[in-house]
Amino acid sequence: MSISLKDIQAPIAPEMQLFEKKFRTSMKSNVLLLDRIMSYIVKRKGKQMRPMFVFFTAKLFRESIGDSTYRGAALIELLHTATLVHDDVVDDANYRRGFFSVNALWKNKIAVLVGDYLLSKGLLLSLQNDDFDLLKIVSNAVKEMSEGELLQMEKARRLDITEEVYFDIIRQKTASLIASCCSVGAASAGACKEEVEKARLFGEKVGIAFQIKDDLFDYGTAEIGKPVGIDIKEKKMTLPLIHALRQADWLTKRRIIYNVKNNNGDSNRVQQVIDFVKKSGGIEYTIQLMNRYHAEALAILNTFPASPSRTSLEQLIAYTIEREK
Repeated sequence: MSISLKDIQAPIAPEMQLFEKKFRTSMKSNVLLLDRIMSYIVKRKGKQMRPMFVFFTAKLFRESIGDSTYRGAALIELLHTATLVHDDVVDDANYRRGFFSVNALWKNKIAVLVGDYLLSKGLLLSLQNDDFDLLKIVSNAVKEMSEGELLQMEKARRLDITEEVYFDIIRQKTASLIASCCSVGAASAGACKEEVEKARLFGEKVGIAFQIKDDLFDYGTAEIGKPVGIDIKEKKMTLPLIHALRQADWLTKRRIIYNVKNNNGDSNRVQQVIDFVKKSGGIEYTIQLMNRYHAEALAILNTFPASPSRTSLEQLIAYTIEREK
């Protein structure tokens, strides 16, 4: 990468610092146990790409960031963090981003209640400030994320995911959240409905490219925080494998699907699937589609007037497909 995420964030560093203070305040509780868990969650924060998308998109329409934009970014973080806490319970996951998950430290019952608390804090933050348009955008994204996850689970049982279904899943599971960040940024800055929708579509294209990049990591050797082949071990059908199977003869397809269904964590079987995908052009095809979505996102972004924020967004979407983890 020619530019780091820290460099991209530099133009909004003051806003990000103020946002972090406001976000910590929005998570406050009168219950000591809850406060301890909230403090733990805040300390484990990731790259903070979601608030970055909110602030940069808002600045496409208004240079100064208002309270509504800070609340919108906090709403997204609260509701998204709630879904992550619940996801770790569903997946019985003990780690997230290299740290112990909430359920690993405080057990499932407390983790579910913590997720509920975060969800309610997000709802109240919007309702108390009459941010109904922002609440509608983010609530719709949470609905889409849940539907996408359930669709993937349903299809994983039969391993019959087509390319069309794959894109439905990642649009709902991943792209809907980044789309909501951009919608919230635009709406909180007073953009009209047409501009908010354009911002949403831009975020959706970025989100799809981001998830395709994530799926490519399963076939690489980069140190990315998840082992190579983990999607295959978990019987997830991603684009490289879907495309490779589409090119295969019936017997090969049957053998590969059998290996995916019955790998039981066997590294040899997983490696056979990885080798098959690489030989069948699955990686090249996937990169080609990722680049297409990147180009489509850029085309939408370039319909907005030139500004430092637009440049930062260009850098941010380049980062999403060039990152190594």
